[in-house]
Amino acid sequence: MGSLDGKVAFITGVARGQGRSHAIRLASDGADIIGVDICADIEANGYPMASRAELDETIALVEAAGGKMLGSVADVRDFHAVKTALDAGVEHFGRLDIVCVNAGIAPTAFREVSIDEDLEMWTAVIDVNLNGSFHTAKAAIPHLIAGERGGAIIFTSSTAGLKGFGGMRGGGLGYAASKTGIVGIMRTLANALAPYSIRVNTIHPTGVNTMMAVNPEMTAFLEAYPEGGPHLQNPMPVTMLEPEDISAAIAYLVSDDAKYVTGVTFPVDAGFCNKL
Repeated sequence: MGSLDGKVAFITGVARGQGRSHAIRLASDGADIIGVDICADIEANGYPMASRAELDETIALVEAAGGKMLGSVADVRDFHAVKTALDAGVEHFGRLDIVCVNAGIAPTAFREVSIDEDLEMWTAVIDVNLNGSFHTAKAAIPHLIAGERGGAIIFTSSTAGLKGFGGMRGGGLGYAASKTGIVGIMRTLANALAPYSIRVNTIHPTGVNTMMAVNPEMTAFLEAYPEGGPHLQNPMPVTMLEPEDISAAIAYLVSDDAKYVTGVTFPVDAGFCNKL
């Protein structure tokens, strides 16, 4: 028997990276998965987003792990698209217990950019990371309350949500602003939802080995700026974490072992936040 047998989790940004890893881990622990991903590029982002083929691969991997998954294409910037996908999933599986608010982007540009490009990067990252997090929570909370079983919401923030780094351009500033704003949403919802036994936390990874962290623009940024290079090295002897490392922490936070853990900013960062 798994620790999440009979439970259903909703995960955004599920087609690859951390979202895929979370889906596989929670499925291996017994949960069924409702998942969405944009499956289309965002021009201002600067690196390719996940594809429909990758979403289909995630579905197959969840099934191989012993779970069931309803995966669909939805853009977290569009509240009604998120709600439609989630409502269909809850109708299909009959309940909702866990929400992983995971979808996010990190646009950077090592080259010189125009003011219009800078503004576009700011808008894109705020729309996906912050507005998308609000949309996801807004769509999910009524289902969690209606279930009368409690539940868990985990927002994926970042070390940038706890410490000030990211540079002076729109993409980096927007990333830091969005990931910090997510903490404010979490803390407020943790108080508001506590009477329903719905726990709300944020998780704060250091660099994780996904497309967000290893694309050429991000690599050039980290190597060239004062905030990059050795300044972003983890105190523990690891350059980057793997998605599965974050999923292990997610699995704890959504489990009954953490049934009284709420309102917490939970770093999984190899000591990064303690160093700065």
